[in-house]
Parts: sequence; structure tokens; C-alpha cells
Amino acid sequence: MAVGLLYRLYERNLLRTLDRSRFPKHIGIVLDGHRRHAREEGLPSYTESYRVGMARFEQFLGWAGEFEIPAVTAWVLSRENLSRPTEELAPYFDVLIELFGRLPELCEEYDMGIKFIGSLDQLPDHLVAAAKTAEESHPSGARRLNIAMGYGGRQEIVDAAKNLVAELAEEGVAASSIPDQIDAEALAAHMYSSDIPDPDLLIRTSGESRLSGFLLWQSAYAEFVFVDVNWPAFRHVDFLRALRDYAGRSRRFGK
Repeated sequence: MAVGLLYRLYERNLLRTLDRSRFPKHIGIVLDGHRRHAREEGLPSYTESYRVGMARFEQFLGWAGEFEIPAVTAWVLSRENLSRPTEELAPYFDVLIELFGRLPELCEEYDMGIKFIGSLDQLPDHLVAAAKTAEESHPSGARRLNIAMGYGGRQEIVDAAKNLVAELAEEGVAASSIPDQIDAEALAAHMYSSDIPDPDLLIRTSGESRLSGFLLWQSAYAEFVFVDVNWPAFRHVDFLRALRDYAGRSRRFGK
């Protein structure tokens, strides 16, 4: 009881001291630590942890909506994750499909358009079909939710380069002149989510102090916050702390 009261008082104090004028416009978040959470909590299976994690993600969307964060990009599955055993991936795919079925209603509530980014061609058909159904049901809104699935930052850059070169060739640019047309601005225009600003804040849970290629191109000038707790245990107060840390930093953009 006393711990809960102290927690609520601390949370209220954080809310009072946050400078909302300095909040990020785009938050990227890595939902890391599901399996670790299952082991630490003695859960009967990873599936239980995945479900807790996706429920937490739905809460997180509400928290972001509370502060009117314009864009969120959530990394739910990397290309490297796809090398895990089928018996481990299949339950996670099932939980993701459950989540995607609820996303349209959530995004209607929070006025968010849904977009999936990543190498969807590497994923099972039933998972892609559920993602596409969710995306098509709510493609636009005042705010944006990106779901990075089968995503790799290096692959995104490769895809952007390929698409740019193909576009230039289609426009009739001579092969010898194509290199002169490739610059940072041109590549940026071919990234998966080139229609929204780069992320200001990137959060990773589970105590890992690396991004593992998440939004590799776009994170050049982002601020990073690494949180010790596993994603299923990520709390509202952890989110508030991340916002406080971000708001207290002086962004220099490489200058």
C-alpha cells in the first residue's frame, strides 16, 4: 500500500514538472525483453509474456496519445529474429495477429494512421495478411503509428538505394550520371517512412544499450534512452522519465 502511494505521488510530481513544449514529435521504441520477462517471472510460456507485452504496447499508445505525440514507430520484429526456431516464432506471430485485429479500433480512438514497414515479403502470409487488413482499415489520421516488422536498418538503406537507382533509370538518367544524383536528401526520400520527420527520441527496454540497427539512417541526431526494465514490465512512470530525460537535453544536431 505504502509503495503504491509513493509511486503515485512520484508519478504526479513527474507530470507536474514535465515541459510539454519540449516533447518529441516522433518516438521510436524497441519492445525488447519478452523472453527475459517470462524467465524472470516464471511464466509458463513465452506466449504469456508476448500477450502481456502487446497489452503494454496498447497502453503505451494511450500514453503517447495523452501527450499528443504526433508519431510513434515501434519495432516488434527484426529480420534477425526470423532465424529463431519455428516453435518460438509461431506463438509470437499469433499474438501479433491478435494485436493487429485490435489496432484499427485503437487507432480510431487515438486518431492514428497505421503503416507497416520492413521486409514483409520475408514473413508468413497469414501474418502479412493481418497486417495489411489493419493498415487498410485505418491508413491515415492526425497522428502516425509505424509498426516495424521483419525490419532491419541496413536493409532499409539498401532498399532505398535500389529504389532510387531504379527511379532514376526509369526517368532516363544515363547510367554514368546516376551517381551524381545520389545524395543524402535523395536517399532520405526513399526511406520506408519518408513522409514523416525523423525520430527525436529512441527508447529501448530490457537494459540493452544498443539500437541493433533500429532506424539506422533516421537516428543520426536522435536522443537515446535505455531503460533497464523488460518491455512487458515497462510502466507509465518509465515513459515519463524518458520524456523528462529527453526534455532536459540540449539537442545540437551534430553542430
